[in-house]
Amino acid sequence: MNDKVIIFDTTLRDGEQVPGCQLNTIEKIEVAQALEALGVDVIEAGFPISSPGDFNSVVEISKAISNPVICALTRAVKKDIEVAAEALQYAKKKRIHTGIGTSPMHIQHKIRTTPEEIIKRAADAVKYARKFVDDVEFYAEDAGRSENEFLARVIEAVIKAGATVVNIPDTTGYCLPEEYGAKIRYLVENVPNINKATISTHCHNDLGMATANTMMGVINGARQVEVTINGIGERAGNTSLEEVAMIIKSHYDLNVRTDINTKLIYSTSRLVSTLMNMPVQANKAIVGRNAFAHSSGIHQDGVLKKRENYEIIDPVEVGIKESSIILTARSGRAALNHRLELLGFKFGKEELDEIYHRFLLMADKKKEIKDEDIKVLAGVVFQGEKSLKLDMLQVTCGKSLMPVATVGIKINGELHYATATGNGPIDASFTAVKQLISKTVHLEEFLIQAITKGSDDLGKVHIQVEYDGKMFYGFSAHTDIITASVEAFIDALAKIQ
Repeated sequence: MNDKVIIFDTTLRDGEQVPGCQLNTIEKIEVAQALEALGVDVIEAGFPISSPGDFNSVVEISKAISNPVICALTRAVKKDIEVAAEALQYAKKKRIHTGIGTSPMHIQHKIRTTPEEIIKRAADAVKYARKFVDDVEFYAEDAGRSENEFLARVIEAVIKAGATVVNIPDTTGYCLPEEYGAKIRYLVENVPNINKATISTHCHNDLGMATANTMMGVINGARQVEVTINGIGERAGNTSLEEVAMIIKSHYDLNVRTDINTKLIYSTSRLVSTLMNMPVQANKAIVGRNAFAHSSGIHQDGVLKKRENYEIIDPVEVGIKESSIILTARSGRAALNHRLELLGFKFGKEELDEIYHRFLLMADKKKEIKDEDIKVLAGVVFQGEKSLKLDMLQVTCGKSLMPVATVGIKINGELHYATATGNGPIDASFTAVKQLISKTVHLEEFLIQAITKGSDDLGKVHIQVEYDGKMFYGFSAHTDIITASVEAFIDALAKIQ
């Protein structure tokens, strides 16, 4: 059996059926081009007869895409098929996807006909589609709830009529993985001409089993999977492309492969999420923001020692730069020290113990500790013994006055004064400080943040300066933002000293 699993992406058809996720033609082309770069084999571009917009999108995508097969959906209706064929006229590789319901529920309560009539209509639709294209896919809607014996008869008939792909959808997401896998295996073993067509899966996620069902389909003989980016789609969504691609890549023992360039998965996920205004849930496998995030101290320590302790996928393989170590009250010293080193700090054991003590106190009050908080914690420890300390600050400024600042700084315990002008009160103050320091530094970052609310806000200032190719950080908090700024500047200079 062929070891390649064909990736059939229906983001632009089934995925776009999600309320509020509709795209215009330009946006659809952008997504289609991203899917082509990703390595998708088939792009289901739309349902042409459903609207003029869908028809036009299939036309324009057909013009813009070269490598993937462009597929158009139809019902088992002649007019649908004719319109789909017209929409596909510019496609380099084209496929018509036609079908009909095969479950007792659909036959009796939706189509309201007989099983024999279903077989006839299915075969007739495939025969008619073959008049326009050589590649015809047939879908047995609600195959998940169809009787296997009848489903096998339908599949045999449509392959005989010319179907090149037979799609076995679990339309309502009802099947258990073992049940769905057995259904695919039954068709492999009981449809005499099954070797003349590719079996395709199309699983929905109503019970959270879309990916599991899809993989059981592959294990039992399916060689095409119908998926969407981020798993979007009707109701609870479809099988997620990124999940299937990474399962196949991670499990060598399956002896199957895809042509997906997995390093483009994350960027494609972001593109679809942005254009469709459909946020990706934080704990979504592969592409969620927490997919490679660690907050437990035990996990963090394990990941820092060797990533594979808690990650079966290298985030780089899906286009994410690195794992995230999230600092919370459950984080340990190893994670805190790792973050401090990333921020340019290096402490001995006693200093680290002091920072960790303060870290836990802060973490009990906040859900997550950010880099800015870590820098403040590090700054507090640095304040133990400083060679520089602000003793006095006086600033004169106004609408018609030249800003003038006088600073008094204790340098190694000895008080020194300087006065300077500037473009504003903070610039004048910094200039005065520089007069007393015999080092040339460059201000790289200056950030002011309110800590409390009201006109008497306590302001937090973060400063980053560059000296001799290295970065030094300064921090302070004060109700007077000019004082906080000068103290933060001196704090950074003291670290150089």
